[in-house]
Amino acid sequence: MKNILIQYKPFFVFLAKFFVTYLLLSLLYSFYLSNFDASKNELDGVSKFVAYNVNEMLLFLNQDVSFQYSEKEPAAVMFFNGKSVSRIIEGCNAVSVMLLFVAFIVAFSSNFKHTFFYILLGLVLIHFMNIVRITFLNYSLFYYPEQKELLHDIVFPLIIYGSVFLLWILWVLKFSGYAKK
Repeated sequence: MKNILIQYKPFFVFLAKFFVTYLLLSLLYSFYLSNFDASKNELDGVSKFVAYNVNEMLLFLNQDVSFQYSEKEPAAVMFFNGKSVSRIIEGCNAVSVMLLFVAFIVAFSSNFKHTFFYILLGLVLIHFMNIVRITFLNYSLFYYPEQKELLHDIVFPLIIYGSVFLLWILWVLKFSGYAKK
């Protein structure tokens, strides 16, 4: 048994670092969310920032868009050419994906400085990809509403998860120091 623990020590260290980091970040995020009252339809600040960014990107693309906060639920309702096409809720802000990203990077970390800056850059890129994803999802839902399930449940999640996967691969192969060992 002792030989197995020694032989697979890097794997167990990876698992411990990943789960401890993910647990701590999840608890912090849960604490953050507890500051918003869903019974009063309060949308969290990160989701509001995402809705604002999506609206700004669509305006930049010269689209007739606007959004308003729902009085019925904690959501930002996106209007495209005067028609309600989507709702941005807490689950749309990509924070859960960001938590997984950070936990993985920390689990494969070797140098604090590289890890810190890669996480910072990665979070900015994930946020940007999420804004692009939701922007084009709104555009697509307006023109192809019959494809809602395919677009929302399959195509557009692939964008955000695919981006994170590529960032993970890049980290392991180029920056973490593990590929060299």
